[in-house]
Amino acid sequence: MGKLADNIAHFGRLLRDAGLPVGPGHMLDAVRAIEMAGISSREDFRSVLHAVFVSKHEQSLIFHAAFDLFWKKRGFVEKLIAMMSPMAEPQKQSAKPAPGATRLSEALAGKRPKREAAPEIEQDMRLTMSADEILQRKDFAQMTVEELRRAEEAIARMNLPDDNIRLRRFRPDARGARLDPRGTLRLAMSRGGDMFQIARKEPAMRAPPIVALCDISGSMSEYTRVFLHFLHRLTQERRVETFLFGTRLTNVSRALRHRDIDAALAQVSSTVPDWSGGTRIGSSLHAFNRQWSRRVLGQGATVLLFTDGLEREGVEQLTFEIARLHRSCRKLIWLNPLLRYDRFEPKASGIRAILPHVDEFRPVHQLASLADLAAALSRPVLQRAHDPRGWMKRASA
Repeated sequence: MGKLADNIAHFGRLLRDAGLPVGPGHMLDAVRAIEMAGISSREDFRSVLHAVFVSKHEQSLIFHAAFDLFWKKRGFVEKLIAMMSPMAEPQKQSAKPAPGATRLSEALAGKRPKREAAPEIEQDMRLTMSADEILQRKDFAQMTVEELRRAEEAIARMNLPDDNIRLRRFRPDARGARLDPRGTLRLAMSRGGDMFQIARKEPAMRAPPIVALCDISGSMSEYTRVFLHFLHRLTQERRVETFLFGTRLTNVSRALRHRDIDAALAQVSSTVPDWSGGTRIGSSLHAFNRQWSRRVLGQGATVLLFTDGLEREGVEQLTFEIARLHRSCRKLIWLNPLLRYDRFEPKASGIRAILPHVDEFRPVHQLASLADLAAALSRPVLQRAHDPRGWMKRASA
């Protein structure tokens, strides 16, 4: 059992690296479960480990992909079954993993053995792109685990938007244009009644709050995970209210206020029950408008709607709720990863329902688009490429 226990422990650590909440206790339970249940086939072995390591439905997809990649590479399960059950039929090798399993395969591969250094070749780099430039333009869904890690680090260093607005209140300022009678009297009273200095003030400036409504359905989950890093970065400097919706609406603002990004995302995962499920945009916006809009849309809030807009049911409700949301906020920006396609046309009914009620229509599928979003929040000028009226003309054409 020694070699099997070592492999189960290694498999558990790799599941933890892939995002599952697996600890040492789970690994010990898995070894005990295998000893008690025994194994006569690969599927029995899979079922026992699945019962121990998986606690939520959305974790099953990661587990099964990790199981096929890890145990197929080592071939350990088949050898173990042959030793424990000599009469057992040999298992057929599973089919070749889908191209989408590349990222998970790299996550489970761990540290690879070092290769001999290749001889250095001098190249003319004038007409080539650097690794950072390639990373800026690469789609989030096509990134490897290492590239995603570098992208998250780049988001942590990203310049935040500077969109401060003038408030009615004033704050003390020695170079302010207005006199501050109350401040002047306070200074005089603190110095025995003698007026040696005149206090001044200027209007206070503050960044308006940001409200993010993020789609976590199956088609959006990979982009939403990266976008949450951007929202976490904003949360550290200003007021940000974040809501996730699939089949229901969940407020994760408090979780994202945690200083550590890993702890924040772990708390978000434990809070949201419908990650990578279906989507009901209209009903989710209805829940937001009814329960949260009056609480979070004050003080000139900007709303970031992060969804592909592919609503199949309740288009009438979606039209009504998105119009109500637009009237309640200072600016409504629609972020849609589908704009990464050059031939994208807004012909879906859900997209046509949302477009007339947004102020900007922007792509967000790579680091460059996130940087453009941060810059757009700072400047009030609407660029022609992101004007929703142009997209509406294409939809009606």
